[in-house]
Amino acid sequence: MTRQSISTASAPAAIGPYSQAVATDGLVFCSGQLGLDPETGELAGGVEAQADRALRNLAAVLDAAGLTLADVLKTTIFLADMGDFAAVNAVYARHMPDPPPARSTVQVAALPKAGLVEIEAIARRADR
Repeated sequence: MTRQSISTASAPAAIGPYSQAVATDGLVFCSGQLGLDPETGELAGGVEAQADRALRNLAAVLDAAGLTLADVLKTTIFLADMGDFAAVNAVYARHMPDPPPARSTVQVAALPKAGLVEIEAIARRADR
């Protein structure tokens, strides 16, 4: 098995020893994206803005792998507060094409940089 690290300056740099995404055997595993502005490193204000920025960051990582959100098979959304589910769901629905990918959403005790939402994804290259 060979692994290819995927990275782009159009999404925030990894804040630890991990890749923005890793591709292997036609699959692309995207690390979780916070609602960080890739230029400033600052979190967007509010959960809806953070969800929107996280999805745009995820799309940028996928683009670096030659993919789009339409290639996503599965996402996981991590929320600091499950009370934000409806707001994040509305933003998510605007970004994800039909049919939407499979998804899990969980509440966590805390997210890096005190983020309110983080989104990770698994995508597949159509040529496989």
